Amino acid sequence: MRHVLVYVNLVFLLLLASCTGKSTTTASVNDACIRVENGQFVLNGNPYYFIGTNFWYGPLLGSQGVFGDRDRLIRELDFLKEKGVNNLRVLVGADGPNGVPSKVMPSLQESPGHYEQSVFDGLDFFMSELAKRDMHAVLYLHNTWEWSGGYAQYLNWAGYGPVPVPSVAGWDAFKDYVSKYFECDSCQQIFKNHITTVLSRTNFYNKRKYTEDPAILSWQIANEPRPMGSGNKDAYAAWIKDIAAHIKSLDKNHLVSTGSEGEAGSEEDFDLYARVHADPNIDYLTMHIWPKNWGWLDSKDIPGTLNRAIENTAAYMNKHIALADSLRKPITLEEFGMPRDSHKYELSDPTTSRDTYYSYIFERVLESVRTNGTLAGCNFWAWGGYARPRTDHVYWQVGDDYMGDPAQEEQGLNSVFDTDSTVQVIKNYTISMRQIMDAAK
Repeated sequence: MRHVLVYVNLVFLLLLASCTGKSTTTASVNDACIRVENGQFVLNGNPYYFIGTNFWYGPLLGSQGVFGDRDRLIRELDFLKEKGVNNLRVLVGADGPNGVPSKVMPSLQESPGHYEQSVFDGLDFFMSELAKRDMHAVLYLHNTWEWSGGYAQYLNWAGYGPVPVPSVAGWDAFKDYVSKYFECDSCQQIFKNHITTVLSRTNFYNKRKYTEDPAILSWQIANEPRPMGSGNKDAYAAWIKDIAAHIKSLDKNHLVSTGSEGEAGSEEDFDLYARVHADPNIDYLTMHIWPKNWGWLDSKDIPGTLNRAIENTAAYMNKHIALADSLRKPITLEEFGMPRDSHKYELSDPTTSRDTYYSYIFERVLESVRTNGTLAGCNFWAWGGYARPRTDHVYWQVGDDYMGDPAQEEQGLNSVFDTDSTVQVIKNYTISMRQIMDAAK
């Protein structure tokens, strides 16, 4: 009988130690992963909320290959940790050949199934450094947009012809091209093979399997996945469902998310957004908000149109949070950004409006912490840190610092740099969040 009791107790402890998306799934040897319970993220038995950032280029800094800078990476992570930023949304790696206009480099997957190992090594180093600091990452695997390859690169690999770069060929040509993605069976197979390769990896530095790494909050299907055409809605929903199931078949320990902007990324079809996120393999909801891009903010009068942007932001958040409440799943605002006051790219341009806008978002997260709400956190776009924009050109060129703005955007457009007043705003709110969470324990 004693042996039976020991066995039962061991099974019970293993279940408690489960690192799973749902608390009722099979046991895991890893007891430190974030899971979902009753509409909240839970870590080590406590609710998990965060104020984080987008740091898409972190693994590139971690590389020992071209453009890598491990010293800077360590400084950036230490700086963010000291400010209370402990959740980073990160690109696993770019796809396709290097040297393409408007695309970040170097690529991870240079051609289907062929990888630049120094970039993979950079991802390993980055993840090992996160673990040392008790930080977490959302790792996105794909992209709608061309700046990391995205849908277009997979279509090119599948024989659909040259990619029409939006900055060269125009938006309509690009949209028409990528709208074919969901009819491309070989594209889906290449992507599934890529997912399998990434999730089957063991970190060179800490020897952890990626499927057992507690520093991963979730695998994300794509950055801003969109149907790219009203006729693709059903195919898009089926694709999300299929890819989410594929990820779960490989990794039962981690959460899965879409990376969706919300209604704005769903052909303005909120029912489509709701349908996609009701899938049981999608563990939480995501939303993005871009006041300038969506016409809520006048770039020529940012201070004068700020209140309108905040009002529209509130309405957008409320609508999506209400859906999260009904689904009993957490939701994160994982992208939001704003230019500097005069829409310049120099650090001398103040960030007063940005600081006010960020404060509104952070207040919403704090209120959710106080009330055990489903709004689980936010990731501002994006961290620029110790990088500095060049004064002799606007767009990224070989040799420039990596910063929060990808290659297709003006460098310094939305980046938050280490000397910006925004940094103190962030720290003030992370301190307040920690105080609330500690008091609730």
